[in-house]
Amino acid sequence: MTIDWQQAAQQHKDDYLADLTTMLRVPSFRDDSKATADAPLGPGPKQALETFLAIAKRDGFKTKNIDNLVGYAEYGEGDETLAVLAHVDEMPAGNGWDTDPFEPTIKDGKLYARGASDDKGPGMAAYYGLKIVKELGLKLNKKVRFIVGTDEESNWTGMKRYFEVEPAPTFGFSPDAEFPLINGEKGNVSLKLHFGTADNGAAKLVSFDSGLRENMVPREAVAVVTAPDAAQLTADFNAFLAGQPVTGSVAETADGLKFEVVGKAAHGQEPRNGINAGTYLATFLSQYDFGGDAANFLTFIATKLHDDSRVEQLDLAFTDDVMGDLTMNVGLLHFDHEQGGDLTLNFRYPKGIEPADLTTKIKAQVPAGTTVAQGDYMVPHYVDPQDPIVKELMDVYRRQTGDHDSEPEIVGGGTYGRMMDRGVAFGALFPHTQDTMHQANEFQPVDDLLAAMAIYAESIAVLTTDN
Repeated sequence: MTIDWQQAAQQHKDDYLADLTTMLRVPSFRDDSKATADAPLGPGPKQALETFLAIAKRDGFKTKNIDNLVGYAEYGEGDETLAVLAHVDEMPAGNGWDTDPFEPTIKDGKLYARGASDDKGPGMAAYYGLKIVKELGLKLNKKVRFIVGTDEESNWTGMKRYFEVEPAPTFGFSPDAEFPLINGEKGNVSLKLHFGTADNGAAKLVSFDSGLRENMVPREAVAVVTAPDAAQLTADFNAFLAGQPVTGSVAETADGLKFEVVGKAAHGQEPRNGINAGTYLATFLSQYDFGGDAANFLTFIATKLHDDSRVEQLDLAFTDDVMGDLTMNVGLLHFDHEQGGDLTLNFRYPKGIEPADLTTKIKAQVPAGTTVAQGDYMVPHYVDPQDPIVKELMDVYRRQTGDHDSEPEIVGGGTYGRMMDRGVAFGALFPHTQDTMHQANEFQPVDDLLAAMAIYAESIAVLTTDN
């Protein structure tokens, strides 16, 4: 039977956009401050999971909700299982949007909303790919499980739970990256640096805050400062802004001078795609007469971290011939006189270096009294380009797009694909489309999402039928 997959996707356009709109209207970023026994990651992730499973149940799939952390829709039978792993959580919206991030808006053919690109838009495109296969009544030789996690943007609690309590899939893909295909992902680890509270200079750092998540380049930074010559500090700041790729403002408040800087958010896997407002503000303030831990906090950022995603100032620069550069994102920056200073550095590391190496070298360079704590980490992941899942998915992509030049890639991002030995990331960002993941005004072109749906439908068919 010859199937026009692209025509099938077009026929599902209206239903797909309706279901996707329903999903996008759910603010589903993890919020531990609102966690309950019934909603362990907060109400948003739970609601998004329940919303997806209701859609899948409506469409006739067998569904299961595991502890409001993870769930799946199942189709077909077989001793082997193809897994499609997506996530229904998202990053906090942040500021800087031209539209309501939770009211999906189509402008000039582009769908704007938080989650449009990462990962509700691609995830629902892959789900509709499975739905097309089901509606066609194709005879499958493998079981398909469409698995959705609820905190991919943080600790992967949901997907880890799935692999604890359910049989491991044979192989699979995650629609949570870019085309043509990701067969390698760098390791991922965050280090947390803690500075004390001392602030005994002529200038005082009342507070400093920047960043929403460790895997996101901070778009905004705010600091409150007291200093002997507020007028001079104000003039200096305005002069500083004139020569930098950030905007900002300064104003007198009851607590002191309030500085605000606006840069550009980006996914933490490649900090060069963003402009870190936090490190720019710290660099400006570091030249003034702060004392003790406040001075150490600002100076360390300015001299060891600012504008140095390849970690040369910390003598940690490293490149692997296959996986590329070690990168660092300064994701969270905070200081106050009660808690002291805290920095969270997110590293994406290739084969050939270990988290312990990073920790040891940074401990040797931080100011006295500063502690360094290593968080959980994920090791680098790699699937041989000759593995059938890579070859067959690449064949589908090339057949549908006509792009015969692109090759499988290795990236700094981490997807659920790495949960499986034979797991890859597959779409849905096309090479010609701007990457707006983790940014304000996140979007995905509607035509791209429909094209991805067709690719996913054929891919599921190829991987699960005798062909």
